[in-house]
Amino acid sequence: MLRFAANLSMMYVEHDFLDRFAAAAKDGFPGVEFLFPYDYQPEEIKSRLDANGLTQALFNAPPGDWAAGERGIASLPGREDEFKRSIETALKYASVIGNKTLHVMAGLIKPEQDRARHRAVYMDNLSYAAHQAESAGITVVIEPINTRNIPGFFLNRQDDAQAICAEIGAENLKVQFDCYHCQIVEGDVAVKLKRDMAGIGHIQIAGVPERHEPDVGELNYPYLFKLIDTLGYQGWIGCEYNPAGATSAGLGWLKAIAAQGLTRLKA
Repeated sequence: MLRFAANLSMMYVEHDFLDRFAAAAKDGFPGVEFLFPYDYQPEEIKSRLDANGLTQALFNAPPGDWAAGERGIASLPGREDEFKRSIETALKYASVIGNKTLHVMAGLIKPEQDRARHRAVYMDNLSYAAHQAESAGITVVIEPINTRNIPGFFLNRQDDAQAICAEIGAENLKVQFDCYHCQIVEGDVAVKLKRDMAGIGHIQIAGVPERHEPDVGELNYPYLFKLIDTLGYQGWIGCEYNPAGATSAGLGWLKAIAAQGLTRLKA
């Protein structure tokens, strides 16, 4: 049985952020995810989750200066102390909000910068994050992101992400498999899901190439959903897409999946 989480950073933007929880629950989502909770007190978010019977699936660790264009600091030399503080903050939030998966963004690299040095910093920081999260029962995930949406992002390929996790060897370090990013960078999504499922800690979806609802675009999501279910995936599927119109009006794809018995909507 597949579990879908509405991404409240991208969906239901017709509502104020704290009102998006109720909107997602009304449409039958059992869980939610979003980029960052840090503009709010964790208790405030937890109260919205509880009031609407929702589970928090995932959020991101602090990414550096997001407004200035930073997209994570895990691979950035010289930012190691800041990274450790960011993990401390994220784990404090997770302890209140209750999610068991934390996304750590790699950050950006320029062509002239030393990739080997960035990778070494990335490995050390991820080892630290996984160790800190282990006692809380939290899985840290890393996500390959396409360079069309985020030019210069350090991590782009599924095989590279899986190799990093294998090299570090922490049981609670896995890959966040975003079907949208995977299709843009390398394609062959179904084969990679089959190959890598044991190392996948979170899945995200969006239509390609416009990043709208998953029933629009070049990816055959009905096939992929059946495959993911057949492969025995037990985690959440985050709906990280930009609705083409009003969010609720575009959920025909979710109702169709529920009608097939692949997921269960909240009453």
